[in-house]
Amino acid sequence: MINTRYLEPSEFIDFDHPEVARKATELAAGRQADEDVAERCFEFVRDEVKHSWDFELGPVTCRASDVLIHGTGYCYAKSHLLAALLRANRISAGLCYQRLSVDGNGPPFSLHGLNAVFLKRYGWYRIDARGNKPGVEAAFCPPVEKLAFPIANQEEADLPEIWAEPLSIVVKLLTDNATVEQVYRNLPDVDLVRPSRPSRQTSGS
Repeated sequence: MINTRYLEPSEFIDFDHPEVARKATELAAGRQADEDVAERCFEFVRDEVKHSWDFELGPVTCRASDVLIHGTGYCYAKSHLLAALLRANRISAGLCYQRLSVDGNGPPFSLHGLNAVFLKRYGWYRIDARGNKPGVEAAFCPPVEKLAFPIANQEEADLPEIWAEPLSIVVKLLTDNATVEQVYRNLPDVDLVRPSRPSRQTSGS
């Protein structure tokens, strides 16, 4: 049974905001299947909400309603809006993160925000609405995942959790930094927890 927290509004996934509720209803119009509604919400956030760094566009947004009103957000903020639009349509949605190389060639590393949506036919399915550009082509094609960024080296990772709420370090990033440039200079990272190897057992002499 799906935790109801994946369907609830909150401070940053505020689908009870009238603008978010209106847009969610608009996107679902004429669509019945959850996959069709989810795809339309995904494509709206991916294609029509600009990625703040790609377009050097402020203000810095965090709440789903602010992302929608201003039409811009970092990957994290865009994932908040997508979760809000899905939940407003009674589709369970959560937040996921990857740890990725910032420039694709090793350190430094940063969290990247994306979503998981629960589809009746497939279960949890990850989608990435950060916005496409040359070399980045995310799509909605369940059950196959087509995310924006593949994991390319051992220091990168798909974090397995599906969160009902944004991580506190993400909220702090987006609320403490006033400009797009400041956000980029302070992108959050986490330490990966690797399973320890069992010690080798040796026989007595």
